Amino acid sequence: MMDFAVRDEIARGKATLEARRDADVERDDDVESAKYLATKVTYDGDDKLLDEEGDAVMMTWEAPLMEAHADVICAAKGRVLNVGFGMGVVDGCVRARRTSGHTIIEAHPDVRAHMTRQGWDDVPGVSIEFGRWQDVLPKLIKRGVKFDGVFFDTYGEDYDAMRIFHAMLPKIMNVGGVYSYFNGMCPDNIFFHMVYNRVAEEELRAKGFKVTFDVVAVDASADDIWKGVKRRYWWGDKYFLPTCVYEGA
Repeated sequence: MMDFAVRDEIARGKATLEARRDADVERDDDVESAKYLATKVTYDGDDKLLDEEGDAVMMTWEAPLMEAHADVICAAKGRVLNVGFGMGVVDGCVRARRTSGHTIIEAHPDVRAHMTRQGWDDVPGVSIEFGRWQDVLPKLIKRGVKFDGVFFDTYGEDYDAMRIFHAMLPKIMNVGGVYSYFNGMCPDNIFFHMVYNRVAEEELRAKGFKVTFDVVAVDASADDIWKGVKRRYWWGDKYFLPTCVYEGA
């Protein structure tokens, strides 16, 4: 059953990407992303970032996971790219690891304003690219910018959007560089969560990556963690942290 689901999802993904290349059609996830970027987001103290509907964009319970992701993408102490600032947790972790360069892509104007208030514009070695990654990455590729570590954690986009991001990774990564992403696909269903782990592994392998998943313990079960949040978005006690090493095309 697992093998069938993985094959089916990979085939569907290929068909979706081909259809998008052949037609100028706005997909549902494009609409959702545009809707999110056009609405207000609110920082609830230092605890959470909420969208206009009261759903959590990010929360502080994720901090240990962001530390683990930063360990992975900063291992070479090289140039690092983070797509999606959110609450800035992973960027704070990257900054503490003193990499040789640090680029942040952020598309939401309220988050961008928050970054300015926090002083990120003045942090030495940090470059902020304001805009959607779909628009920013082609500019970085044209400039020949390469990274040794990349992290992807956006909001209002689905796995098909991440597929498009994955297709661009070989153009922005140095051989030996490490890519990771917030692994939150289907968190309420372990079967489908594992399907997407397998799908990501196989699709990234085809692009020249060696992919492994490390199991990290998670404890987000306390009810008070989710107080003030419209919908809970994590249920499990294990997190499968992806480490994707680019070995070259």
